[in-house]
Amino acid sequence: MLERLFAEAVIETTASAILDFLRSQRGNLHVTFEESPQAAWLYDLIRPHVAEVVVCNPRQLPPKDDKADKIDAKRLAELLRTNGLKAVYHGDHRTQALKELSRSHGTIVSDSTQVKNRLKGLFRKQGISCTGTTVYNKEKREQWLAKLDNCALRSRISKLFRELDCLTELRNEAKKELLAEARKHPATRVLRSIPGIGPLRAAVILAFTITPHRFRTKSQFCKYCGLAVTSKITGEYVIVDGRVARSRKKPLVRGLNINYNHTLKEAFKGAAATAAIGTWKPHYDTLVASGTRPSLALLTLARKIASIVLALWKKGELYDSNKMKTLHAV
Repeated sequence: MLERLFAEAVIETTASAILDFLRSQRGNLHVTFEESPQAAWLYDLIRPHVAEVVVCNPRQLPPKDDKADKIDAKRLAELLRTNGLKAVYHGDHRTQALKELSRSHGTIVSDSTQVKNRLKGLFRKQGISCTGTTVYNKEKREQWLAKLDNCALRSRISKLFRELDCLTELRNEAKKELLAEARKHPATRVLRSIPGIGPLRAAVILAFTITPHRFRTKSQFCKYCGLAVTSKITGEYVIVDGRVARSRKKPLVRGLNINYNHTLKEAFKGAAATAAIGTWKPHYDTLVASGTRPSLALLTLARKIASIVLALWKKGELYDSNKMKTLHAV
C-alpha cells in the first residue's frame, strides 16, 4: 500500500480545537501520541470520537538523529500505520482517584525524607552524630538545638523542624484518605491477605496495577514491576557436522529490567523485606542457608509475592499458606 499524506495541521492544545479538527476529517481515524503528563486527559478526550487511540511509550521508539515536532509526528504516523508502536495502558478509570491519592501520599513521604536528610546533614556538618530517629523527636529537639553554637544555624534547623511537623500532619491526612479510598475496592481484601502486604501497600498496588487482566502472564507483570531478570547472548547457533545446532553457551545475566513502574517495585521490595522477617522467614532462611545471597533471596520473595498477587487477584481468592510452593532462587 502506497503512503499518502492527506492532511497536515498545527492546532492549539485545547479540547475545542482538537475536537474540531477531528470532526473535519473523514473515514475511520486512528490516533497516536506519546505518553506525557497530558496523555490521560488527551486519551479520554479523543477516544469517543475515533476508531483507535494508541498512547505510545517514547522510550521504546526507534532512535533517530533528527528531532522536531513535524519529524516526530510523521514518524509516529508511519509507525502507527505499520503497527510498530508499543501502547501504554489507558482506559480503566476505576482506580483513578486511588492513583491520585497514592501519588499525593508518595510525594509527601518523599518531601519528608528530604527534610529529614537535610536535618541530619546539618548536624553532621557540625561534627554532631545523629544516628537513628531521636533527632526527630519533638521532646528532645531543644537538647539537639542546644548543641549548636551558631544562632543562624539554630534558626535554620528550627524551621526545618517546623516544616517536618507540617509534612508529618499532611502525611497522616494523605494516608488516611488513601486507605479510606482503598477500602471501596473489593480487591483490597485479597491483596491484604498476602504476606508482606499491608493496607498501604495494597492501596498502592491496586492504584498502579489498575487491573490484573492487563497482564497475561506473571513474567509480564514482573517485568512491569521491575523484577524481571534480563539476559544477553550472541552466537546462539553453530554449525555441527554441516547442520545448524544451538550452542551450549549460557546467556549472561544483566540484572533487572530498567523500564518499569518504580512505585510498584518499591511496594514489592518492601513486601519481601517484611515477609522475610515474618510469615516467610523460614523460606528466606532456607534460601540464604543454601548459598543464595540475601539480596537475591529478597528478590526471589518479591517475585513470588508479585506472582501470587497476580494469580489471586484474577481469581478473587484469599491467600492460603497450604497452597504455597517451595521457593527457588531466580
